[in-house]
Amino acid sequence: MLEYGGLLTQKEIAEQSYLSPRTIRYALNRLKDEDFLQERFYFKDARQSLYGLKNVPYINEALMN
Repeated sequence: MLEYGGLLTQKEIAEQSYLSPRTIRYALNRLKDEDFLQERFYFKDARQSLYGLKNVPYINEALMN
C-alpha cells in the first residue's frame, strides 16, 4: 500500500487493504524499526500521522528477499 499509495494514514491503509487496525499498527512498527518508514504530521487531523516509505536504495532489494 505504501509503495504505490504515497502518504497514507493508518485508517486509510486499513480501509484500502481490508486489514485490521492492529495488523496495520504492527506492520508500521516493524517498518519503523527497520528504518523503512517515514512519518509526517497530518495537518487535517493532528491526532493522526501520515506514513510512507523512505527513499532508501536498498529497500527494494530487502523487500524482494
